[in-house]
Amino acid sequence: MADIATTPQATEAPAFPSDRTCPYQLPQGYTELRDAPGPLHRVTLYDGRQAWVVTKHEAARKLLADPRLSSDRADVNFPATSPRFEIARENRPAFIAMDPPEHGVARRMTISEFTVKRIKGMRPEVEEIVHGFLDEMLASGSPADLVGRFALPVPSMVICRLLGVPYADHDFFQDASRRLVQATDVASASAARDDLRHYMDGLITAFQAEPGTGLVGSLVAEQLANGEIDREELISTALLLLVAGHETTASMTSLGVITLLEHPEQFAALRDDRSLVPGAVEELLRLLAIADIAGGRVATADIEIEGRLIRASEGVIVVNSIANRDGTVYEDPDAFDVRRSARHHLAFGFGVHQCLGQNLARLELEVILNALMDRVPTLRLATPVDQLKLRPGTTIQGVNELLVTW
Repeated sequence: MADIATTPQATEAPAFPSDRTCPYQLPQGYTELRDAPGPLHRVTLYDGRQAWVVTKHEAARKLLADPRLSSDRADVNFPATSPRFEIARENRPAFIAMDPPEHGVARRMTISEFTVKRIKGMRPEVEEIVHGFLDEMLASGSPADLVGRFALPVPSMVICRLLGVPYADHDFFQDASRRLVQATDVASASAARDDLRHYMDGLITAFQAEPGTGLVGSLVAEQLANGEIDREELISTALLLLVAGHETTASMTSLGVITLLEHPEQFAALRDDRSLVPGAVEELLRLLAIADIAGGRVATADIEIEGRLIRASEGVIVVNSIANRDGTVYEDPDAFDVRRSARHHLAFGFGVHQCLGQNLARLELEVILNALMDRVPTLRLATPVDQLKLRPGTTIQGVNELLVTW
């Protein structure tokens, strides 16, 4: 083991995460990590602790599938990238923060609503929702905020229909979700979390009195009533699906539109050949990797990989945005190419924690892109891309406002 590197000097551990300066390109620090030799590098987190980041595609897949890496966010050694992670120890975790076998049991309770067959059957409903919000945006006139008028309400209504959450409450849970995922301190994160938990607790009570629809209604009537799931676990699971189900797709929509409008030759190719749309969605997912710090883990045993030794209790972060730019897997990885075969990207993670809602996200993005090309062919940015206010690297990548015109 003498030749295995374990603890590089502090000067080799740059601050992490970094903020993007371009919506569709890596921060300079991430490019340097990607281009440095080896698949693992030390970084320094906000609280001064160090963790490993994984920057190569093959190593990322291996480690995400390794049972010696735990997703338990309540573990004191979990590599928190923001103070808001501190609240993970205060409530029952959702299955995203569980390890097998508990993870599998909890995930299986929800998986029936996210199968390929179930999602394919939702296409007409998703198309109706997309065109309905497009009608409203176009009627409001140009310029318009694409985020507020379209990118955010579309996935909000879709996930509400699937879960059985009243869309009439969307202003509340969209605001609370944004406050939660963008919180920069423990107090703000706790307040947003408590607001969401109180809301979901009340909805469950209402469904107990009068049966509700959707996945939450089913879980209340079946698993909760039969004692297969307790109330705290149901609240955590429902909130995970609600928050992740609209925040991520909204961000992908806004950044995807920016990327397409900033690459007019690629956008033209897509308009001329709609068979490219599914592949273009995969390429956007690869390139943008909006949940690029979601792959946090903590080692439960020593792990040796390509000359590095991850010691038990050390934090590990698979940085999807960097691994998706691995030049040994994707030729010219920083380029946006709608004709690229971007299969096997890590935007949805890998292994047992691979995103449950990936089929729904793909469907929504395909419908959204086709609708925009059909109905707003002159769409363009009303704010220069270098003047857009991007979210910090500590949260889901995106913009909170995107003015467009047509």
